[in-house]
Amino acid sequence: MFIGRIESNLFKGEKKMKKSLKYLIGLVVLLAIVVAGYFSFGGGKKAKAETVTVGVMSGSKQDDQVWKVVAKTSKDKYNLTLKFKKFTDYSQPNKALASGNIDLNSFQHYAFLDEWNKANKTNIEAIGKTIITPIRLYSNKVKNVKDIKDGATIAIPNDATNESRALYVLKNAGLITLKPNTKLATIKSIVKNPKNLQIKELDASQTARSLSDVTAAVINGNYAQTAGINYKSAIYVEPVNKDSEQWINLIAANKKDKNKKAYREVVKAYQSEATKKAIKDVYGTSELPAWDIKLR
Repeated sequence: MFIGRIESNLFKGEKKMKKSLKYLIGLVVLLAIVVAGYFSFGGGKKAKAETVTVGVMSGSKQDDQVWKVVAKTSKDKYNLTLKFKKFTDYSQPNKALASGNIDLNSFQHYAFLDEWNKANKTNIEAIGKTIITPIRLYSNKVKNVKDIKDGATIAIPNDATNESRALYVLKNAGLITLKPNTKLATIKSIVKNPKNLQIKELDASQTARSLSDVTAAVINGNYAQTAGINYKSAIYVEPVNKDSEQWINLIAANKKDKNKKAYREVVKAYQSEATKKAIKDVYGTSELPAWDIKLR
């Protein structure tokens, strides 16, 4: 009986081993099929990098340094290749975007984009914040706003939103008074001009060049950088507060493309800690990361 019991147990053990072996063989076959399918459908290969073309202003080396960091993050983290199309004036990047010549652009603030869409009947939308650049009043002739003499000529940008912004800089500097509750100011909005200042409207790209001909000029940050002007030399700096939301710069896409995965990933790459550090290293306090800034 004892021997029979042993034989019976051995038989059962052998049966279990055969069953286990069948399971093991089945598992190996299944794994082989899965792996073969993975490689057959290209799973073993790295996906081809998608290229996204971004329109930017032809700016300074500092701008290029920041975008270089964004491009690296886009490539390393999202397998995106960024190409850059550079423009020389503010009228070009939105035209290129609307016509499909570029995928995204990054050069304008919210106020500019709103006015552009109204004036040109385009459907361009902001998909992410980038920086805020306080606009500044510069002069080669005086060291202080108080030194600006009666009848002095002040140059400002002539596009609607930047003209308004520049006039508010002059207002906040105590040089002029504007009509109350004026959202988009023009020269006609000036109600008091005690020094009888001559306001000279120029293309924004020409304001820096005008410094030798005028007493002072309100100059956008990118054009000041391109002209090699030290932002610390400004005689007045626009305050950054709760009213500055409209002046935050952005990444824009055509409305129909605003939810494209690759475009959203470009925004994520821009709004990274690496970019934030690059902005601080390159610009100091002349430009500030705006995606998590607290405006008071």
